Amino acid sequence: MGERLEPSQWYASLPSFLSSASALITDPSGGSVLAVKPNYRDHWNVPGGIMEAGEPPHLCCAREVAEELGFELSLGRLLVVDWVPPTELRKAWFGFLFDGGVMDDPSRISLQSEELEEFAFVARTDLRSRLTANTADRVEAALLARKSGGVAYLFNGAVVQHASPKVPRPT
Repeated sequence: MGERLEPSQWYASLPSFLSSASALITDPSGGSVLAVKPNYRDHWNVPGGIMEAGEPPHLCCAREVAEELGFELSLGRLLVVDWVPPTELRKAWFGFLFDGGVMDDPSRISLQSEELEEFAFVARTDLRSRLTANTADRVEAALLARKSGGVAYLFNGAVVQHASPKVPRPT
């Protein structure tokens, strides 16, 4: 039998992950998604960002939206969880996407100039030309989840389909 580790040592030996939390915000028609253009990347993204140590996803999302767009968001339910495998550059990634509702007055946006260049409402048909493929997959899954009332679980941008086994209920 191996040496037993103290809880702090055992927890320190476990793998760690990166996580982000973002908001799906649409125009009143629901056909266009609010996207922001970071000044440190070529591609666009949806409002949100990296979770701080110990920060829950929903609070991260609200904080990041307030920082990036300059207003407090009444955050809705979780729409998507996406697990993205590690690369040579980074650890594995959990991406959470929450329902940020509908924005009928874009003049409320006060863009954070330290990180963002501009914002735009992007038509669903143009998502793939502005966002990375993985982010576009996540946004498309979120739009469907918003409509269906469900939550999408993605693996690297692809919806994971699970057969629901029939589990007998206790009588």
